[in-house]
Amino acid sequence: MSTKNVKSKSPAESQIEMTEMVLPNDANVLGNVLGGRVMHWIDLAAAVAAHKHCNSICVTASIDGMSFINPIKVGQLAHLKSRVVYTGNTSLVTKVEVYSENMDTGERKKTSEAYLTFVNLDKNGKPQKVPSLLLESEEEKSEHEKAQAIKTKYS
Repeated sequence: MSTKNVKSKSPAESQIEMTEMVLPNDANVLGNVLGGRVMHWIDLAAAVAAHKHCNSICVTASIDGMSFINPIKVGQLAHLKSRVVYTGNTSLVTKVEVYSENMDTGERKKTSEAYLTFVNLDKNGKPQKVPSLLLESEEEKSEHEKAQAIKTKYS
């Protein structure tokens, strides 16, 4: 395992946002986006946040918690927000939140939430140390504790 020096980072340094327009080929016969499509978008958003935190390739190890709260309809936007909320030695946990937006009214609804574990890899595909997380706000500390509990539950 690589032991190169790594500096600590805040959750904000890894935060990313991405937007997808929901098209008919993303949906089921009811006009709702397919759960698998949402999971694909979540995995992408989480991978980008993990990469930003580590400045190296991170691979998905598990989806530790995934909930579908509300549907996203064809013609709406899907907004995804992801950030690192927990770090271990060679792995980290990202939290991804998904919101739908009705483009006519601007109304947004939370539709999904997920926690994903990633392993940080060096150029040879071997696990390497993850930068630690600087937790400053009470919200960041709370998210860290929640992610740690989820990670423990699914380990």
